[in-house]
Amino acid sequence: MLVIVVENAPPRLRGRLALWLLEARAGVYVGDLSRRVREMIWRQVEEGIEEGNAVMIWSTNTESGFDFATLGQNRRMPVELDGLKLVSFYPPEQAENAL
Repeated sequence: MLVIVVENAPPRLRGRLALWLLEARAGVYVGDLSRRVREMIWRQVEEGIEEGNAVMIWSTNTESGFDFATLGQNRRMPVELDGLKLVSFYPPEQAENAL
């Protein structure tokens, strides 16, 4: 399973994602694709996100059963703790300067 959520993404990127994945809600894309296709899609997100932000979550063989990657300015930042990937929050005033 693969989920990509984009915020403030350009229409051309959203259209590109809709070619490969089902847009369940505005900016929320889901599908079940191979690792190779997932990595190709993420490269396109990296190239096309501009001022927006994105998170990609996929099923994998870990303790939590999934992994994720983030891109762009956001209050949330991934933190690894004892092999688990968690989410930490920047204080609101630091969020504007993050990334």
